[in-house]
Amino acid sequence: MLLERPRHSTAHTQDPEARENDRPRRAARIPAHRIERMSDLPPDLPRLRVLETWLLYMLDRVRGRIASLERREAERRRGARARPPVPDWTIEMGIGRGRPPVYAHVGGCPTAGGRLRPVGRAEVVRALTEGVPACPQCRPDSALGLLE
Repeated sequence: MLLERPRHSTAHTQDPEARENDRPRRAARIPAHRIERMSDLPPDLPRLRVLETWLLYMLDRVRGRIASLERREAERRRGARARPPVPDWTIEMGIGRGRPPVYAHVGGCPTAGGRLRPVGRAEVVRALTEGVPACPQCRPDSALGLLE
């Protein structure tokens, strides 16, 4: 047979003095003006001055963040305008001495590596016909109509 343990102590309910000590204590003095809502303002000048100081501090932080984001956005727009246009065709070069071509790409191919050389249409056609492999992602040979 299982015995259930009491869920809470019953000592405080039997002893009136213990029950008296368990009650939450109230503040001795209740202020005449209670702030009920977040938008309520304090009634006295010192607390209003503290609130004013804090609000000016926060306003300064907000204005600083706005200025920072506006500068960042202006720099981003300047960078986008100054960026050279994407070439129509590129050749990805290899590593090392002689740097042989690795792939021919359509300009703006997402899989192209960092060693790109912009080329014109005639040069990419010549490279593809001389055996430089076409990128399997952007397929410059099909874009140029060179498929057999």
